Amino acid sequence: MSRPVSPTVVLVHGAFADASSFARVIPELTAAGLEVVAPAVPNRSLVDDAAYIASVVRAIPGPVILVGHSYGGAVITVAGTEDNVQALVYLAGYALEEGESLGELQGRFPDSALADALVYTPFPVPGSLENSTAETGTDVSVDVDRFPAIFAADVDPGLAAVLAVSQRPLAARAFAEAAPAAAWKSKPSWGLIATSDRTINPEVERYGYERAGMTTVEVDSSHLVMLAHPKRVAELIQDAVRATAH
Repeated sequence: MSRPVSPTVVLVHGAFADASSFARVIPELTAAGLEVVAPAVPNRSLVDDAAYIASVVRAIPGPVILVGHSYGGAVITVAGTEDNVQALVYLAGYALEEGESLGELQGRFPDSALADALVYTPFPVPGSLENSTAETGTDVSVDVDRFPAIFAADVDPGLAAVLAVSQRPLAARAFAEAAPAAAWKSKPSWGLIATSDRTINPEVERYGYERAGMTTVEVDSSHLVMLAHPKRVAELIQDAVRATAH
């Protein structure tokens, strides 16, 4: 009997962070013999970001476990429909329904502490300057002084300070775009609820996971659970790997 093909774990970061947010999880996964890819998400729009991650997934020969943190959860909800995606893992993330936007899902619940700490900055839309239209979009980030307490309360303060000034913002348009698909309807899914999350209301996470019928765990953690509790995150990913091995 042939041995199961080991999947590649694709780690999709969220807003206000980048792929380095998985820096403590990646060694745990590679030590377990797993191949890992942690791409940079453009953070320009939900549909475009999902299309980019889907292209990364398609380029991988063999099965994929797709992991999304925060906004990355919305991205894998759409990109996870790719044929070689075996399972989805959500880390303090958004599990959208088909036709639902981030704003709609969040709007069902009380705001988190993040809501009044957001900073809005215009940016030039690519190509508009060459066409003399000078169109602008809006980038959303977190107030640098408030970032550690809201985003990374249980992460080393020195690291949290670095993360605060190296944020990867999210274009505002991503909050209003409806998800064109919901991969959790056809793929087995796991979800981690960060119960001390001040970035996303934990009830938003819990609601999305329960609606999707996911296997869920709860961890007393800030939003950056991958840096605060990397072993627990790696264990959940490995649970998904083992459960879908064939």
